[in-house]
Amino acid sequence: MSKLKKMFEAGQFVVTGEVGPPKSADGEVVRHHAAMLNEYVDGVNLTDNQTAIVRLSSIAAAVHVLQTGGEPVMQMTCRDRNRIGIQSDLLGAYSLGVKNVLCLSGDHQSFGNHGTSKNVFDIDSIQLIQTVKNMRDERQFLCGEEIKDHEPRFFIGCVANPFADPFEWRVLRLEKKINAGAEFVQTQCILDMERFELFMAKVRERGLHEKAYIMAGLMPLKSWRAAAYMQKNVAGMLVADELIERMKKAANPKEEGVKICVEQIKHIRQIPGVKGVHIMAVNWEEIVPAIAEQAGLLPRPQLV
Repeated sequence: MSKLKKMFEAGQFVVTGEVGPPKSADGEVVRHHAAMLNEYVDGVNLTDNQTAIVRLSSIAAAVHVLQTGGEPVMQMTCRDRNRIGIQSDLLGAYSLGVKNVLCLSGDHQSFGNHGTSKNVFDIDSIQLIQTVKNMRDERQFLCGEEIKDHEPRFFIGCVANPFADPFEWRVLRLEKKINAGAEFVQTQCILDMERFELFMAKVRERGLHEKAYIMAGLMPLKSWRAAAYMQKNVAGMLVADELIERMKKAANPKEEGVKICVEQIKHIRQIPGVKGVHIMAVNWEEIVPAIAEQAGLLPRPQLV
């Protein structure tokens, strides 16, 4: 069983971080960040060519995290592989010791550095979740053929965006993912707490918080300009005007960004149904220890 699953089942408030693999074959980059984070988080997400930019693979990055003694959460998208490649990579990752998988559709290739490449999307994220579940619980490949032994027993995660339109469909889409087999959920980064609380109220109405472990995604901001850019230019993102104004007025925007993130964590811990936080410090992994300490998340519990 994965460490993350054990911690959720033990009733712990789980904390995960994120490492973006480099645009090179330098595994030391991943090992460095993972070693820095391991004491402060319970798991480390490894993104799968995020924003459709070529990077070290999430599978290789997950193995580098294992080598530091950390708990990897391997992301896998539907953009770059057909169903044969996806199932092959799932078998390979599990054989290397990876026990957590986060299933995503993946950013469209037009956002990345190979805009004219062909996307795949042979299956979507809900079908990917179902595929992983069937490989584990039914010991079957997607085609129905039996996995005769050593089936991959992943702890299955999905993502949810409480801020995309149409808002009324967000919880219904999450419910489909949970029904397909998702056991834990990581949300898009929360920069509008009012909308997130409304989302969680609808989650509780449908009882989804009792069917999967929901983790709130958080991103410490470095500047008001970054927040304003996301508000105007990033699809599926909501950024509260009050947050931008607060960052604008700050004497030290980075310190203010950390303070806001810490306040968010403390507030989120009081929201019924939230079982953990996922801290996405993009290109700022070294700030996560300070956030964890200031938010009262330390020491991280150790399971026997």
